[in-house]
Amino acid sequence: MTRSAPLSADALLADVLEGMGRTPKSLPCKYLYDARGSHLFDRITELEEYYPTATELAIMEAHLDEIVACLGPRCLLLEYGSGSSLKTRLLLDRLPEPAGYVAIDISEEHLSASMRHLQEMYSHIPMRAVPADYTTSFAVPSNGFDAARTVVYFPGSTIGNFEPREAHAFLARMARAAGPGGGLLIGVDLEKDRATVEAAYNDAQGVTAAFNKNLLRRMNRELGATFDPETFRHRAVYNLEEGRIEMSLVSACDQTVRVNGHHIRFEEGEPICVEYSYKFTLERFQGLAERAGFAVRNVWMDANRLFSVQYLTVL
Repeated sequence: MTRSAPLSADALLADVLEGMGRTPKSLPCKYLYDARGSHLFDRITELEEYYPTATELAIMEAHLDEIVACLGPRCLLLEYGSGSSLKTRLLLDRLPEPAGYVAIDISEEHLSASMRHLQEMYSHIPMRAVPADYTTSFAVPSNGFDAARTVVYFPGSTIGNFEPREAHAFLARMARAAGPGGGLLIGVDLEKDRATVEAAYNDAQGVTAAFNKNLLRRMNRELGATFDPETFRHRAVYNLEEGRIEMSLVSACDQTVRVNGHHIRFEEGEPICVEYSYKFTLERFQGLAERAGFAVRNVWMDANRLFSVQYLTVL
């Protein structure tokens, strides 16, 4: 396994204290993905209400020949946020003479388990795992692969978790990672009605609520914090004006929480923003991509235009 600098308790503490000092309070969504958080997210993707995963998978299956043709032979597939790798296996099954596969994920434990399984299934494909925070700069391994091109793979709707300026910077780093002649295969969630979006993030089984509250448990475990998850409730609201779902943990009472010796006061009804998920029009995402150094070459969508899979090339 190729090593990268792991997330440290010091980094977590610094980000928590910085976020708790904001108005409104917030926490970086990347910290949702420890081992338990990654497992809970995998459960979210299987929920009936959560349309992005099933819809994206159906798009991939319906247009797989076209997608594989875009990536071409001897492609080095570089996946950011490998997760359960379900959609990745579709590509690895069909790519002609793949040069290799590199997976980057913030949860080292989850990544290791996923990569062991993939390497057993595709022993003929060179693979490397990079445990890293892919939202920051990190070394992308490229030596040892006989690749005609590098294609970054970023499935799901994770690009929507970035604020617009952050999304631009992130896409620009992807363009540099892909390099001349390279590309990006990306999942992009589309604007739609409020009911469909809010149902996806407020599932009846409460898995999304457990996923977000796990962040409180992580701070208790790693920082010695004193959050009581039962005194916070999950809230997800679609902000039509901003075009994004806003997920928060809302304090159910007046309370004070300790984090590594720091006292943080919450009033009843006060939220901690844990994640945004922006939804795009095709035109808005195209403009964002072009400013970051990509050209949109292909767009595949489902019949209801809920979701898109797009292939971009480096300008």
